[in-house]
Amino acid sequence: MTANETPQTKTADNQIVTSESITSEVKEELRTEINNMLSFAVFNGTIINTELIDQLKKDDVESLINTHNLLCKNVAPATPKSIKYIRAVKEDVDKKMQLSRLPLVRNLIILAIIFLVIFVVTGMSSGVNDASLDKGVLGNEGISLLVNLLFLASISGLGVLFYLLKNVTVAVKNSTLVPEDNIYYFALIVLGVISGLILSEIISFYSKSPDDINLFNKSILALVGGFSSDAIFSVLQGIIERIKAIFMPSN
Repeated sequence: MTANETPQTKTADNQIVTSESITSEVKEELRTEINNMLSFAVFNGTIINTELIDQLKKDDVESLINTHNLLCKNVAPATPKSIKYIRAVKEDVDKKMQLSRLPLVRNLIILAIIFLVIFVVTGMSSGVNDASLDKGVLGNEGISLLVNLLFLASISGLGVLFYLLKNVTVAVKNSTLVPEDNIYYFALIVLGVISGLILSEIISFYSKSPDDINLFNKSILALVGGFSSDAIFSVLQGIIERIKAIFMPSN
């Protein structure tokens, strides 16, 4: 390389990027993420690729990118983003209670307790029984309808929270939590409650006759609907896509 030539780096799509086009902020971000991933790997006893030894001695763009790529493979399934988020949360709440260290986990536990309280209170009501549940949304009315829907919605909520708390436990263990999970999880809770109500009230399953639906069956349907809300959504989406294909065939 002559004195007038500019150092170049090839990206994944083989586009050439000169070091002059890389800002100092981007290089600093690469260094920060590399340090975070190294710290994470050392703390968790992750085996670090020995190819990194020579790369860590250099500070040019190509070496930083190569080091970053190798470390991403070493710390997977964690990512630089999730490691940074978990680290920031822990540093921000060092003086708080253990339950407050991860706001998402705390909020999910609080919601689970709320749904459990609603389930117990509505279950104690005389308005929730086999006869009132058999009537469904079309045959019931007034306070009786409200209490029955709250009962089924609470079961759906417990189902989806059971699913989410299991997922978030694995995510915390693997350090794969990211800020976007806060929005995604709470959207999934709403989807789970709706899914449980749809499955228990709108989509009815009869073994012999409508009279066979009872408290146990509707409760199970609400629980399954909440727990498998993403699967129910995929099924309904697939049905819609097939209906659209009938009326709008592809060319």
